[in-house]
Amino acid sequence: MKKIVVFTGAGVSADSGLATFRDADGLWADYRIEDVCTPEALAADRAKVVEFYNLRRREMLEKSPNAGHSAIAALERDFDVEVVTQNVDNLHERAGSSRVTHLHGELTKLRSSRNPELIVPLDGWEQKLDAAAPDGSLLRPHIVFFGEAVPMFDTAVRIVASADVLIVVGTSLAVYPAASLVRYAAPEVPIYVVDPATPDMSLIRNPLTHIKARSAEGLPKLAEMLREKYL
Repeated sequence: MKKIVVFTGAGVSADSGLATFRDADGLWADYRIEDVCTPEALAADRAKVVEFYNLRRREMLEKSPNAGHSAIAALERDFDVEVVTQNVDNLHERAGSSRVTHLHGELTKLRSSRNPELIVPLDGWEQKLDAAAPDGSLLRPHIVFFGEAVPMFDTAVRIVASADVLIVVGTSLAVYPAASLVRYAAPEVPIYVVDPATPDMSLIRNPLTHIKARSAEGLPKLAEMLREKYL
């Protein structure tokens, strides 16, 4: 059974109506990274950071997986599939994907301010400002802030290195170290990039196919192409 690894970015969730960060009308048009997505911001204005991620959770729960998420999940019927995502929402899981590695954290979880490995689930959308972890420290969003290490990166490298086919969808390939994951696919592995724009593909040396379409349109078509080719 062919191993398909799908590496996803904000464009996949954008087709469900979730605001992206880097587009001209995205989240960073209304917020400064320094104010809501750094350890320093959390220390300086905890209430503002907690409110920002509460709003992101509420927005996430109001949205539903789109045809792109569903196409990825449906590939599991015919292939060995793993998803590596830069997204912090749970739309892949809600669509039915069973193996999802989140590089940049998860909105549905909180973690200890003292111990990054002490992670707890969050029901609903609201983190209370004074919510405490089992170790007594204040809980914080389970999000990889700018300037912090990406603890799941080595796991993602191993997943990409195991691929027979790599799909890259909805990412500008501009956020590091995540963007460098394409370098870890074996040289003969075909890479399919699904994006209506042209991401930075300079690191890709593999056989490359660029499907110029949004995730919700391009992924269902690509899924059928892969079934015709490999089944």
